[in-house]
Amino acid sequence: MSLNHTHQMNILKDILTNHQDDCCGTVAECEQMERLIKSLMVNQEIDQEVKNLLTDIYSYSQQGKYTQHLDNHINEHQHQLSQWISEIDQFS
Repeated sequence: MSLNHTHQMNILKDILTNHQDDCCGTVAECEQMERLIKSLMVNQEIDQEVKNLLTDIYSYSQQGKYTQHLDNHINEHQHQLSQWISEIDQFS
């Protein structure tokens, strides 16, 4: 059973919330965000405004995946994490 876009957005929000709350994360979480976003980007039901948000989060996950210090990367993006979580709430 595949996840619909609402479930995918909720999982994405959960990962971002964990990064914000815990100030740490894993490369696997960054990779999971990338997979979710790739799936959402090809979905015709997703509004362009949401896709713009997803592009920003994708960039964050890419940078996080390749950084030597993921926890520092997460800490440096606390403000954006807050903003992205809030925006996802508005769209869902």
